Amino acid sequence: MSETESKKESVASESAEEELETATEASKEEETTEPEEEKQTETKPPEEEEGEAAEEEIEVVEERIYTIPLRHTWVVTARGKRAPRAVRDVRDFVARHMKAEDVAVSNEVNNALWKRGINKPPRKMKVRAVKDKEGKVIIYPAKAA
Repeated sequence: MSETESKKESVASESAEEELETATEASKEEETTEPEEEKQTETKPPEEEEGEAAEEEIEVVEERIYTIPLRHTWVVTARGKRAPRAVRDVRDFVARHMKAEDVAVSNEVNNALWKRGINKPPRKMKVRAVKDKEGKVIIYPAKAA
């Protein structure tokens, strides 16, 4: 029995050594990949930055805050099509009030409309519409006061 126990111990020690070697190799690979990722983010042009930095680059001609009623979406539209209809209604509302044809909805507004799923978009939404010198309107969520 002592021979089988010694064989088990040797096999266990060999497998532990192999695991240690693979773990150190994996950590070396992770270390080598991190600087490459940093280099890629450094060379990223400023136009692709998200959020406030990209918004500040736009030359604002006009900025308005609207509370858009979406209850009509609930009444008129079938349950399984409400969120897409709400997105269209928001876009149409802002186009009508800002007198613009080119209207873009930001990801934050889109996520807020889809937050509770396709069946239950919000009943109303407060948004901030920003119009640039080219006539393009971008819709952002209204900032809290």
